Amino acid sequence: MNKSMLIGSVLGAVAVTAGGAYATYSLVGGPDYAEVVAVKAVKETIKTPRQECRDVTVTKRKPIKDDNRIVGSAVGAVVGGLLGNQVGGGRGKKVATVAGAIGGGYAGNKTQEHLQNNNTYTTTERRCNTQYDISEKIAGYDVSYELDGKVRTVRMDEDPGRRLQLDDQGRVILSQVVSQ
Repeated sequence: MNKSMLIGSVLGAVAVTAGGAYATYSLVGGPDYAEVVAVKAVKETIKTPRQECRDVTVTKRKPIKDDNRIVGSAVGAVVGGLLGNQVGGGRGKKVATVAGAIGGGYAGNKTQEHLQNNNTYTTTERRCNTQYDISEKIAGYDVSYELDGKVRTVRMDEDPGRRLQLDDQGRVILSQVVSQ
């Protein structure tokens, strides 16, 4: 076989193959598309926690050393007894001394109670609680498209625009789809 004939045969085969591929592509018409009817964004709510703290002024009572107020009662009884002893004479003096001691003990007890309740100090405390910031993010898109007179829906990760590309079987190309 001569060299020209061999080159001619190879070029002819390439031309026939290319022509066949072009004719097939022209008959099929390239990639088909489905018209998008509606696109709805699918949103996801996100709750992000954060600490919110503030300083609060608090008044507290100092610790009590004498819960029963014995010192106040004793001092009051002694003072009341001395004052009662100054009143009257004879047997009345003894009654006045006892009454003064009882009254003085009660008054001393109540005075110490009042002093203890008002024995306070002020301090600052830090109080914290958890607050939530709420935001939304787009998780995908529900895309309704029309194909062969039927409306179908598919979830996608991006808004496809006005049309969806189909494969040669008439299905949405899966690289665009999140889930069906």
